[in-house]
Amino acid sequence: MDTRPLGSTGMDVTEVGLGTWNVGPDWGEATDEECRDSIRVALDAGMNLVDTAEIYGGGRAERLIGEVLEEYDRRVYVPTKAAPDEDERHSGAGLRESVAGSLDRLGVDSLDLVQLHCPETAAFYEPETFETLAALREEGKIDHAGVSVEKVEEATKAIEYDVVESVQIIFNPLRQRPAERLFERAATEDVGVIVRVPLASGLLADAFESADDFEEEDHRTAAAREGVEAGVGRKGGETFAGVPFEAGLDAVAEMRRLVPEDATMAQFTLRWVLDYDAVSTVIPGSTTPAHVRENAAAADLDPLSHETHGAVRDIYEEHVADYVHHRW
Repeated sequence: MDTRPLGSTGMDVTEVGLGTWNVGPDWGEATDEECRDSIRVALDAGMNLVDTAEIYGGGRAERLIGEVLEEYDRRVYVPTKAAPDEDERHSGAGLRESVAGSLDRLGVDSLDLVQLHCPETAAFYEPETFETLAALREEGKIDHAGVSVEKVEEATKAIEYDVVESVQIIFNPLRQRPAERLFERAATEDVGVIVRVPLASGLLADAFESADDFEEEDHRTAAAREGVEAGVGRKGGETFAGVPFEAGLDAVAEMRRLVPEDATMAQFTLRWVLDYDAVSTVIPGSTTPAHVRENAAAADLDPLSHETHGAVRDIYEEHVADYVHHRW
């Protein structure tokens, strides 16, 4: 699998990595061994980046990644995320506690990349938070720092701080604003872009037809039945990438005709994301080995045509732009 530079970090990361949000209970239950197997499959498929966070499964994801990496004798990058304090911002003490916990669970001496985990907008206007990140880097506890954001405006503010070398953001055919408001700026500033929720919680994997397809404890159930704001994330912007469920289904139905015969909808979507040069890596999550292999293979597809990209944009504008474009 080809690699791309992650901004100024010096890390060359595979175009497709593995996200591990699915390890948490919000997606239904998966055993420890099922989770470990999904990580092994990702690494065996050529991925060299496994993204995680301290809150995924209450530290479970970090612990399982650390266990699997002990089995491998090659370089694997593990970006993690520090959870905000109760006020949804980051205190110096809170950041240090998060870093200490991640170091312990991953079993490493220094963290490859620590990202602020979607704090509220005000946090991006508090220089002391970013000074703490710089101090942690100077102390050798973290190698690099970045942010995970809900809004494009948070990303553009964050990269004003020299310590920020990467931005993680939602981007897919149903959430296109980053392409027009962030990517050029990120490239100019040599900031890496990690794309999360690329498959819109399965919508863009064409994985279901109605709200009845989800288990009750799955976070997608409430969003499908009750509307966007019943989903996870600020204003529900994480679940289905903030797109109303029925509108998303309609958009996917129209998009099916654009998918090449040798690709699945999920692969088509990942290829669409990777066609943007500013993207360093895309991190779909799954605990199903077949899906992990399928996602990895998307990097081998030919780039999509300008006509296909134009058709995707038309579908976006017709079905979902009015719901999401101004919000995030």
